[in-house]
Amino acid sequence: MSSIQVATVSGGQVAVDTSKLEKLSASFRGELLTSADPGYDQARTIWNAMIDRRPALIAKCTGVADVMAAVNFARENELLTAVRSGGHNIAGNAICNDGMVIDLSQMRSVRVEPENHLAHAGPGATLGDVDHETQAFGMATPLGINSTTGVAGLTLGGGFGWLSRKYGLTVDNLSAADVVTADGQFIRANEWEHPDLLWATQGGGGNFGVVTRFEFKLYEIGTQIYSGLVVFSLDEATSVLKKYREYGPNLGDDTSVWTVLRKAPPLPFLPVSVHGQNILVLACFHVGDATEGEKAIEPVRGFGTVLGEHLGVQPYTAWQTAFDPLLTPGARNYWKSHNFSELADGVIDSAVDYASRLPSDECEIFIGQLGGEVAGKMPEETAYPHRDANYVMNVHGRWQKPSNDEKCVAWARQLYKDAAPFATGGVYVNFLTEDETERVQAAYGPNYRRLRKIKETYDPDNFFRLNQNISPGK
Repeated sequence: MSSIQVATVSGGQVAVDTSKLEKLSASFRGELLTSADPGYDQARTIWNAMIDRRPALIAKCTGVADVMAAVNFARENELLTAVRSGGHNIAGNAICNDGMVIDLSQMRSVRVEPENHLAHAGPGATLGDVDHETQAFGMATPLGINSTTGVAGLTLGGGFGWLSRKYGLTVDNLSAADVVTADGQFIRANEWEHPDLLWATQGGGGNFGVVTRFEFKLYEIGTQIYSGLVVFSLDEATSVLKKYREYGPNLGDDTSVWTVLRKAPPLPFLPVSVHGQNILVLACFHVGDATEGEKAIEPVRGFGTVLGEHLGVQPYTAWQTAFDPLLTPGARNYWKSHNFSELADGVIDSAVDYASRLPSDECEIFIGQLGGEVAGKMPEETAYPHRDANYVMNVHGRWQKPSNDEKCVAWARQLYKDAAPFATGGVYVNFLTEDETERVQAAYGPNYRRLRKIKETYDPDNFFRLNQNISPGK
């Protein structure tokens, strides 16, 4: 093979000579893969099985030098370029057809500075990687709810999880970032150096460069927390959710209770007769004193007839992996999402109605509770602006067979449409699918104009365009 055909940013293709690839390879510590190489199919496979794309070239980076070389090569040859970190993003922007992928998944190092309450994470690190290292010191930072999620994508979109009501979003705790920009330059962004770039990475997605190091603030939470699940029948869901609605605003920031409507998995604490039935789950979490946590969560048991529960003190790392079995890679996924300031009757009615007719056993509706410290910042303090979102609903379509695509996608879209009148109009950018490019401006709200200006500064030619894209402009 004297050359390979690679897609360009202009929409055409260019023949990249083998000698150029050999020169890149000579300066590269990682692997360069084409479709002819072993490991190619594994490298192009990501979490969402709806995404099946075949890049012409995959550059598996092992460090910053590799990232700089890959960015320079792609820019100089005008190649269409995607950036892969954890590969967990629902829209599948980590992979492109016929272009080049800069793959960061091997850059998983996590280093903790316990005396400074800081953690440094590579762009390929997962939530599980960070928790493993930080929990050795009894520390943590707010992350998501699935240990296999990539830290990079989660952070760049905002990031929220069980600790967010107490300590804010993931981006609220991002104190510095190392970034390779579109011109191949290495920049350290923090409060003193390139603060505008740091601000943009705090929720602005992968629009501004390749982040090769994330620096997070850490908090001493210990290694054991009070948490667990309380399960009710869907038949009582409307009543339970209305009681939950009254209960939530009175909770202290140490406590979070999220809602999941789905079919019951074969959890060991549930009677066999409940397995496969439509249920409502209240997922409960408390950081701090376990006795106080038990007291705060106790009222949940009185919301209805409890079918089963599992509440108690357990390792934080165990709770962080509790939902992993429901979010394994390889399934087909299609999501729709809304932000709500409150759970109006119409939201509750829609959620219960659609949960009664799930199109697959794996589909679910989850409502994450925010507020607390998340709401304590002004919208302009980070690129993520949705400080009025006390609840985030993810309509999670998930199934196995392509033959079910139409009905599962239609179910998610219709629920989204029916709940829209009660939503704030904003949306969490990490929950946007590939067909929702028209919602990108809504994802950034009042911060969109400033983000466009920063994009103009650091990526005026829109090299980093395979994302929920912010076009450069003034």
